[in-house]
Amino acid sequence: MNQEDFNLIDINHLNLSFGRKTVISDFSLKIKAGERIAIVGESGSGKTLTGLSIMGLLPEGANITGEINCQINQKSQNLLALSEAEMRSIRGKDIAMIFQEPMTALNPLYTVGNQIMEAVQCHEPTLSNYVCQQRAIELLERTGIPQAAERFSYYPHQLSGGQRQRAMIAMALACKPRLLIADEPTTALDPSLRIQILDLLKDLQEDAKSHGGMAVILITHDLNMVRHFAQRVAVMYQGKLLECKSTEEVFSQPDHPYTNSLVNSKPVRNVLPLVPIAPVLLKAEQVSVAYPQAGKGTLGGSFGRGIQQFIRGFHFSDLWKREYQQVVKDVSLELRQGETLGLIGESGSGKSTLAMALLDLLGQTGAKVSGQVEVLGHDWLKLNVSERSRLRASFQVIFQDPFGSLSPRMTVGQIVGEGLSLHQADLSPDARKAKVIDVLKEVGLDRTAYSRYPHEFSGGQRQRIAIARALILKPQILVLDEPTSALDVTIQKQILALLSDLQHKYNMAYLLISHDLEVVEAMSHRVITLKKGKQIKHQEL
Repeated sequence: MNQEDFNLIDINHLNLSFGRKTVISDFSLKIKAGERIAIVGESGSGKTLTGLSIMGLLPEGANITGEINCQINQKSQNLLALSEAEMRSIRGKDIAMIFQEPMTALNPLYTVGNQIMEAVQCHEPTLSNYVCQQRAIELLERTGIPQAAERFSYYPHQLSGGQRQRAMIAMALACKPRLLIADEPTTALDPSLRIQILDLLKDLQEDAKSHGGMAVILITHDLNMVRHFAQRVAVMYQGKLLECKSTEEVFSQPDHPYTNSLVNSKPVRNVLPLVPIAPVLLKAEQVSVAYPQAGKGTLGGSFGRGIQQFIRGFHFSDLWKREYQQVVKDVSLELRQGETLGLIGESGSGKSTLAMALLDLLGQTGAKVSGQVEVLGHDWLKLNVSERSRLRASFQVIFQDPFGSLSPRMTVGQIVGEGLSLHQADLSPDARKAKVIDVLKEVGLDRTAYSRYPHEFSGGQRQRIAIARALILKPQILVLDEPTSALDVTIQKQILALLSDLQHKYNMAYLLISHDLEVVEAMSHRVITLKKGKQIKHQEL
């Protein structure tokens, strides 16, 4: 049977709800074997939940009806009628998924190589450890990770965002699936790497023809990616399928007004000129950061680490000579009140590491930080814990990975209000709740979000929660680490407008880290470019 002769996936009248809330309504879609299709739509439209429905990985409490028929071994099976044990035999082997947030999806306690090996061993238990290890290294090489044999032993936190995403792709492809669901696979990557990842998926799809072919569902809000990759586009809005047709037709002749607004949404520049006497709020001089290399040093390996801990107990830690890798080298910058300074560069160039060094949030990584940082006129790195704690209300951050930075055990009200309980402890519970609800409204969430948990929200909605948590203290300096990477273009435009309005209202200074050049150009007064940890360009906009 040729790949053009049958539908690999046939979704019929899919309905999904949580309690009384319907999140997918009467959704039907057919996907041919070997096809590349994109599902687009705003945050919360049901894109990711559609993918999770196919995988059988819906959160607890989901009520689902309809059919998801899948052709496996020339036999059609309704995935919704299968037991969990039957789905486990399919999941990873026949259907695999690249998740939206690789740092959350990858286990921080296991090396990247071991996690890929586990995916292979789960479905091919007769293979030896050596064969599984070699396949994992080959997959890492195939997905473009340099020095794959060495990075096989790295933990997720030791890889850049782009490398983690490639490791996720390697894991998903370990058992040569028939269907690959890629949920925002390039969110954390710079534009050049995004194209590389898409081209990689195309190449891997071409390679898959030798073992029956592989269809790809690309879930994304990046329309440039859709143009480059997809053959067809399905547009979702509020859980419904608005239209589905060829990529060319969607971009040239959209049928629905929402699709038209999606295609034509671009960030709008709204930058006020700086006041000439605006004070410098953040100043960094010759900041460098070096990370200890995995397992490298005079006493390497787990035995060496045990001896190191023993030696440290006797205060002879200088006997231990670790090898360090320089990731940020002599970067200097100034940030004035009311200014936005853009920080750009390829994945792994040191942007987020520099921001974490400025925030003094690298203490648990073993990193060496040198240079001088002044925050609101204070020597930031030399302040004691209580002095720095008092200043943190004025120096806030929105992290790149919203789900990883939000406690799953706390409600949104508790998460957003936590800063108030620390820095404005005299507020009454009612006053604190009112402030939290007000800031949630500012970022586009209604009051019902207050008592819900992070897992109940889409990726874009979780980013709004992260923004609300930072904004509630009205900081003077705000680090924005990819603040709109999880948002579709229409919502992105709204969030950027919100950030601009808040900056104009409160005269905040922003350090904006982004891979999206359109976002940087829309928001920034100046831009610094990093490459391999070095500052190579500084320009006014």
